[in-house]
Amino acid sequence: MADTPKSIGLSPDLHAYLLAHGTAPDAVQQALIARTESELGAVARMQIAPEQGAFMTMLTRLVGARTAVEIGTFTGYSALCIARGLADGGRLLCCDVSEEWTAIARDAWAAAGVADRIDLRIAPALETIATLPETEHVDLVFIDADKENYAGYYEALLPRLRPNGLILVDNTLWSGAVIDPEAQDASTQAIRAFNDMVAADDRVDTVMLAVSDGLTFLRKR
Repeated sequence: MADTPKSIGLSPDLHAYLLAHGTAPDAVQQALIARTESELGAVARMQIAPEQGAFMTMLTRLVGARTAVEIGTFTGYSALCIARGLADGGRLLCCDVSEEWTAIARDAWAAAGVADRIDLRIAPALETIATLPETEHVDLVFIDADKENYAGYYEALLPRLRPNGLILVDNTLWSGAVIDPEAQDASTQAIRAFNDMVAADDRVDTVMLAVSDGLTFLRKR
């Protein structure tokens, strides 16, 4: 029984039912989803799912996060969700390299009234992380950027995460490619290596969930 999958695939109708029975995106989030799709086309698939966003807002609140870091901001949906969950006076540091995509994010954050909680840095993320204090001061991290650097981001941020702090890592199932022997591209291999690394890392407790494209939780011991 322990090896029997209890997760189920979601048909469009079942996914619609799931969305209807959770916190729905508000007007600002709906507008951000629509603008991302209309302006960026197929690239919009990089945006996290609405149910994942609601989940991340809840998690941010549950851990009482005041200091959060996001690696890979895109058009700002995940940052908006995290910022809304921050404790009073909390701040989110967003790391990205695209002025074009994050310009859309800035508009959404302003419309949502959370722009004052977000510090966006346009630079390679590892350079930005290197400027942070080398103390255990970060409560929450979300990694959703170039897969080849997942391990590097993790290793740079874990020493700065407080005990019991949480790292969330997106796309860790990679549309199933992680178990496809034919998939040998650099991103897939990087995700496999990252998944293997954190599963064996005794500095953290690790749970991988079948949320959207795979969402891994890493709690610092």
